[in-house]
Amino acid sequence: MATIGLRNTLHVVRQAPPGAYLDAGELGEILLPRRYVAHSVPPGALLDVFLYRDSEDRLVATTESPLAAVGEFAFLKVISASAGLGAFLDWGLSKDLLLPRREQTVPVHTGEWVVVGVALDPKSGRIVATTRLNRLLNRTPPSYREGQRVGLLIAGYTPLGCKAIVENAHAGLLYAAELATPPQIGERVDGYVRKVREDGKIDLGLDPAGYRRVASLTEQIIEALKAQGGRIECDDESTPEAIRAAFGTSKKAFKQALGALYRDRRIRFTQPGVELVG
Repeated sequence: MATIGLRNTLHVVRQAPPGAYLDAGELGEILLPRRYVAHSVPPGALLDVFLYRDSEDRLVATTESPLAAVGEFAFLKVISASAGLGAFLDWGLSKDLLLPRREQTVPVHTGEWVVVGVALDPKSGRIVATTRLNRLLNRTPPSYREGQRVGLLIAGYTPLGCKAIVENAHAGLLYAAELATPPQIGERVDGYVRKVREDGKIDLGLDPAGYRRVASLTEQIIEALKAQGGRIECDDESTPEAIRAAFGTSKKAFKQALGALYRDRRIRFTQPGVELVG
């Protein structure tokens, strides 16, 4: 059965001047407008499409992809906002995505960017956005391994650190004590699982933990030294921002890796910078 708000692979039933009509099972025939389909597509052909409702509330198909499908999260720009109906967000399709007033934890304004989840309203069948993110997060205990690399969407800040959505599914936290420079809200970054708690919440880091982190980073530093003629400008006195830009890691992890290389007599400090030995 075809599903609204997701990508579906559907058969072409027939072509007509408005476009191609697709077999969506219980949803009936759905139009894929002419601008998305070639005249040469024959009946019976399979097309990969996204299903949603147009401005006249009709089910339509598109070959374009939104920035987030139903059940996913994204950082979207507010195109317009009103006190009554709500706000409209740019989600990458010709019809903007409605963020109803009731789904706003705080009022949003034109030009702002907000982290939202995308959901299917069970009453109207319309795709809507919500800033009430907990409603869409998966409450099933996750099966992530300690040290597993995961994709994160930074959703907000707390006194403890950065709230993150893990793999479009679970709630996680990056602790402020481990962050040299906190990521920005709406930023997508790779992180690592530190621990999965009994309540299903996930402790996260931006670097692999322990020796594995140091070991992989030391080799990264050695490769950078070789590529740059045996010397790099970054050292243990460099700013966290410079280290993150050059090596994608925290200053703490970088200093640990430099210490390991220095103890192994593979580098020397040139103040400023680091030089390869031998």
